[in-house]
Amino acid sequence: QVQLVESVGGLVQAGGSLRLSCTASASIFNFYNMAWYRQAPGKQRELVADSTVAGSTKYAASVNGRFAISKDNTKNTVYLEMNNLKPEDTAVYYCNAISTAYWGQGIQVTVSS
Repeated sequence: QVQLVESVGGLVQAGGSLRLSCTASASIFNFYNMAWYRQAPGKQRELVADSTVAGSTKYAASVNGRFAISKDNTKNTVYLEMNNLKPEDTAVYYCNAISTAYWGQGIQVTVSS
């Protein structure tokens, strides 16, 4: 069964860290570039970071230097390590297999000031 399963998010204080994970079926993970998006209340969904199958990465300017996307090929899992979190990072985070309709269920991340 094709699916993307995300970890639980949480509440963290500003300046704190959190790691999100998304496990995909092998048929997705091995053939598609993977991305993390987020959607804050009242805003459009935005791309946060992406990683190609080969491991090249890109980041949105707002998170560059604070967030890191990585993959564990043995676990078919993509991670988003978030450091120095800010209240404006509060959003629902989604993983996605790029150019497909495969999305995770969404993870609520709340950063308190």
